[in-house]
Order: sequence, then structure tokens, then C-alpha cells
Amino acid sequence: MGRVSPLPPPGPLRTLAYATLVNTVGAGLWLAGGALYLTRDVGLSATSVGAGLTVAGLVGLTASVPLGALADRWDPRTLRAVLQVGQAVAALAYLLVGSFPAFLAVAVPEALLAAGNLAVRAALVAAVGGPDGRVHAFATLRAVANLGITVGTALAGIALAVDTHRAYQVLIVGNAATYLLSAALLLRLPPQPVADAGRAAASGATDGPLTTIGTRRGPLRDGWFLAVSGVSAVLSTHVTVLVLVVPLWTVDRAGAPPPVVSAVLLANTVLTVLLAVRLSRGAERAAPAARKLRRAGLVLAAATPLYAVTGVLPVLPAVVLLLVGTAVWTVGDLWHGAAGAGLAYDLAPSGAIGAYQGADGLLAGLAQALGRGLLTLLVLGGGPVGWLVLGVVFAAAGLAAPALTRRAVANRPAPASRPAGVPG
Repeated sequence: MGRVSPLPPPGPLRTLAYATLVNTVGAGLWLAGGALYLTRDVGLSATSVGAGLTVAGLVGLTASVPLGALADRWDPRTLRAVLQVGQAVAALAYLLVGSFPAFLAVAVPEALLAAGNLAVRAALVAAVGGPDGRVHAFATLRAVANLGITVGTALAGIALAVDTHRAYQVLIVGNAATYLLSAALLLRLPPQPVADAGRAAASGATDGPLTTIGTRRGPLRDGWFLAVSGVSAVLSTHVTVLVLVVPLWTVDRAGAPPPVVSAVLLANTVLTVLLAVRLSRGAERAAPAARKLRRAGLVLAAATPLYAVTGVLPVLPAVVLLLVGTAVWTVGDLWHGAAGAGLAYDLAPSGAIGAYQGADGLLAGLAQALGRGLLTLLVLGGGPVGWLVLGVVFAAAGLAAPALTRRAVANRPAPASRPAGVPG
């Protein structure tokens, strides 16, 4: 009988899973209560909050590659712990926000830390999982993260029900505390070694094959890697579709009552916890990961007609089809997550895992930032036809992945042989 718990067996990955669980409980607290705190308690308008978060998110993406590259030179465990202490300070700073400029002054540094931390986290996952276990580790932590966010969202409901200044303060302090506890758990991991290319870059070495692999050809100059990450980024907008477009479609176009939105999102969460690790298998290397990415694009495309039909059905069959469509969507979502991680890891030079993960995260972040407006306009404005157009886009992105990956593999630099007498 397979494991039911998303937590892995005892070892470094379990420690990392505990750190992720604690951290994402805080994320759930803030995701559920942050916007309401800023509007109801601080007094900012919803438009101001949305604009501020958009600006902060776009600025924050600029930290992805630099901090990812830093994780190639320093121990990613320690670096991530330091960043999480910084995030705890930023979270507490929301207690001091009383105006829109003050909000921006907190939101922008917080977004820089958060975006950089994602790249550092990816480098740490690679170090803990190793070349043959990093995609499995990524999928495990994704299942744990979904569980943590669900718990945090439920806990935030208590503060939202009380709806007082003190309740929101407790929510913010609780979020900050999870960052500190997560950082303490991370420091229980053994120090993670720095790859040879990263060590050479850190020591100032600028000649020889290691520099070519690790520093001279950075991820933003690796055109084929960016092409592969680009199609993965297009597919990553499935997140925006699920958390923004589907809820609005469910209520406004399918005519379902608002609680159905919670049922749809809960179905996605439960399936993610149960299936994330199982559906990640076979994505450790670039070629099979590209085939899995193609499959993900086609499955996501297959789900779009199911959503489209709900706009013309009676409420009860529409609700059933929304749940079926979400189950199909989740399979595509999970295949994409595993395949995207496998490609970003395997196409990166061994000494530049963090930098390449940062570039991959940068493209995904840009796609999702742009997708919020474009996808809402396409689907809610275009109706069933908009869903079908979205399906064509997803299918095309998935079908392009294997060919682009073959070119990326063929064009990545091979490690040059070391001079005679130099130890490996």
C-alpha cells in the first residue's frame, strides 16, 4: 500500500518538508487575510492594493537571477534561512503601514526577498535531492506546500471572522513567526556543498572551462534554455486560470453559487496532495521531461472545452462538469510542475543551478503577471470561444517543448577536459 502522508521518510528531505510546511502555513494566513487587512484595517482602496502588489511583484522578479546565482556560490541552506529572516522583518513591517507610500515601501522589498528566495529554494532542493531525486523532492514539497496553505487559509478564517484590528495584528505576527520557525528548521539541515563551478566563480577565477559553464554563459544569454522556459512559462499561467479565471467564470458565467468556488479549489488541493509525487515520476532528465511537458499542454487543452460548456448548461450539471474539468486540469498542472522543474534543472550547467532556476522563475513570473489581465479578458470576455483559444495556446506550447528541448540539449556547452595532473 502506498504512502498516504505527503511527508517523506526521515532524513534531510523530511526536514526541508517541515520547513516548507511551516512557511506555507504563514503564506496561507497572508494570502487569505492580507488584502482584507490592507483595505479594511489600514484603509487603502482595493485598486491601490492591486496596483501596489502588481508593481512590487514586477520589481521583485529582478532579484530572481542575482540571488539564484548567489546560491551557486554560497551554501543555499544558510542563504535561504537569512532571506527568511528578512521576510519575517518585512512581514512585521506591515504593522506600520498607514498609507499607500508606506505600503509600497514594505511591499517592494518583500517581493524582492520572496522572488529571490524561490530561486534559492530551487537550488537548495537540487542540493538535497541530488541529480536523480530533485524532481521527486520538488513534487514532495509541492504537495506539502498545498497542505500548509490550506491549513493557513483555514486559520486565517478565524481572524477574518473576528474582523478587528487586534485580530489582523495577530495574523501578521503569526505570518512573521512562521518565517523564523522555518529558518530555524532549515539550519537543522547539513551544510550544502557548493558545486565546483560555483566555487570557482566565488573565488574570482575567470579562466578555464568552469567559467564558461558557470559564469560566462549565463542563463539570460542561453537562448535555447530561455525558449524552453518560455513555453513552460506559458503553461504556468494555468495557476492564474485556476485561482482567478475559474472562480469568476463559475459565479458569473456558469451561474453556480459562490461555495462551489471553494469546492473547486479544494478538489485541486486534495488531488495535488495525493498525486503530486506519483505524477512527477520520469521527469528527471530533459528528454522525458519535455515529453511530459507536451502531455501537460495537451491535457490542459483538453480541460478547456469542459470549462467552456459549463457556461451554457443548467447549474447542477455545470457544477459536476466544473469539478471534472478541475480534476483534468490538476493532472495537467502536476505534469507541468514536474516537467518544468526537470527541464530547468537538467538543462542548467552543474555550477549554475540557482542562476538558471532564477531565470526560469523570472519568465514564469512575467507570464503570470501579464496573464492576469490577458486571460481574464480572453476567457470572461470571449466566453466559450475564449476557452477554446486558450486550449489551442496550451496545446501549441506543449507540442513545441520536445523540439526546443532537443535544440537546447544539443547547444549546451560540454565540460572541457581538465589539464593533465589537475585532480577532478
